[in-house]
Amino acid sequence: MALALSPPRVPKPKSALPLHYYESFLEKKGPRDRDYKKFWAGLQGLTLYFYNSNRDTKHVEKLDLGGFVKLTDEAPWGNSHDPSTHFCLVLRNQEIKFKVESLESREMWKGFILTVVELRVPSNLTLLPGHLYMMSEALAKEEARRVLEMPSCFLKVSRLEAQLLLERYPECGNLLLRPSGDGTDGVSVTTLQTLSGTPMVRHYKVKREGAKYVIDVEEPFSCTSLEAVVNYFVSYSNKALVPFLLDEDYDKVIGFVEADKENGESVWVAPSAPSTSGPGPAPPKGGPKQLPPTSITPVPSLDKLPPLPDQDNNYVIPIGDTPAASYMNEDVPSPSQLVVPKPRRLVKLQAKLPKPPTVPKSSVPAEPKGLNSGPAKKLAASSAQAFSPTTGLADVTAELEEKLQKRRALEA
Repeated sequence: MALALSPPRVPKPKSALPLHYYESFLEKKGPRDRDYKKFWAGLQGLTLYFYNSNRDTKHVEKLDLGGFVKLTDEAPWGNSHDPSTHFCLVLRNQEIKFKVESLESREMWKGFILTVVELRVPSNLTLLPGHLYMMSEALAKEEARRVLEMPSCFLKVSRLEAQLLLERYPECGNLLLRPSGDGTDGVSVTTLQTLSGTPMVRHYKVKREGAKYVIDVEEPFSCTSLEAVVNYFVSYSNKALVPFLLDEDYDKVIGFVEADKENGESVWVAPSAPSTSGPGPAPPKGGPKQLPPTSITPVPSLDKLPPLPDQDNNYVIPIGDTPAASYMNEDVPSPSQLVVPKPRRLVKLQAKLPKPPTVPKSSVPAEPKGLNSGPAKKLAASSAQAFSPTTGLADVTAELEEKLQKRRALEA
């Protein structure tokens, strides 16, 4: 019995691993942790990401370095067994302790953290030239990332425009970043708060010093990015300042200003959209109006022209209906205008000619006028001699009498 063939196995697509400036195993102990916990850690931007293993693509924890204060090499209290494998990361709101496998790993972590925070390669660490080169590459990537990174509350507006935006849209926030008014590459911070019903607008200057942003106040504060500047204002004000985020909604109904017919005042009208089956204006209420019946005159079609006379039959024009003289140099009608010629009344030539009246031979009758025009010209062209009606009939009578005499002689 033949076995059924199983379909080939298709390998599952592997998700790309995140790109980090530096990554290795790292043991972490936070303020609420009782002991160290081992993670696979990676540094990207100003964030430390922690994974359960080096094959995972989704982190389980992360640590923001925006509130960086300092790095220390102090060993845990009461433990002097191997102080070279410990270091402490001090932030504004917490202190995190780390433990690594070797002195080289500790110096590497400290060097990369200082590089992205201070935007410079440290020179007071025990590092090899290859390590310094790796940090310089990470520095270039971090500088390029910060150039393209702007907070959502940064708007290219003037000082007055920023104040008007905060006053007009208080529900969107009360803190706004804008370009500096002195023409430098620094920025300015505009805030709007209400005190006892009175709006209070404040402007703060942020200077650019190398790769850092320094908030110009009585006690200057240095930040590594504009996002860190916003976070400093929010945290310093106990979240009383909210970054401004303009909600760009669009209207769904077309509105317009219309004058009231009763009092003449202008009112805003926003009618509901009519539900029509197709484009165009809506039909009037009560149905369409019936138009009165009108007589329709048929227009001659271009394809239906009056029939032409049969060219096989000979037609003559009566004497009394002599057409007016036509000229070849008459006005030529426009090609766009259709000229339909009026059909002429034609009289068919009788097969048997009537018996001509007896007229004296001396009198010569006038030639019919209709023989020189139209189809009558064919008769004149087929005969070699031109004849008049009187002479032609006399010859026919003489010929008939001669044939009659010959028939009588044969019968006798």
